[in-house]
Amino acid sequence: MTKVAIGSDHAGFDLKGRLGEVLEELGFEPIDFGTHSSESTDYPDHGHAVSGAVSNGECQLGVLVCGSGIGMSMTANRHAGVRAALAWSEEVGEMARRHNDANVLVLPARFIDEGTAFNILKRFLQTSFDGGCHERRVKKIDMAQSAEEE
Repeated sequence: MTKVAIGSDHAGFDLKGRLGEVLEELGFEPIDFGTHSSESTDYPDHGHAVSGAVSNGECQLGVLVCGSGIGMSMTANRHAGVRAALAWSEEVGEMARRHNDANVLVLPARFIDEGTAFNILKRFLQTSFDGGCHERRVKKIDMAQSAEEE
């Protein structure tokens, strides 16, 4: 069963819970990295936890939710091998997988409704990476990150 790391800050807490249920319904194993309440929390704490689990191979994919999705995206993309994509429509979620081989989906809880979030998640999970010319481009992302770490 594919493990999907999932996390949010307080703004995404309610949506995260429902997304976890959708993941289970679709046959995935959600691993919840918090937050576990609607109390104010710092998004980087949960963004790093989820992205670390994807980066180290503990989980194959990740889902992050915060108010705008911007902070979580910035945090997630600091991790080697993580390609986090902020999606606000099904088409954007699909293209993130198809052309960018995104392995972490980021959703903006304050800007999309629950149904849209579910549809984006489903489309993201059902889409495969096209490879081809896109593979060369994705490798260039990781190469730039590797050069910075040296």
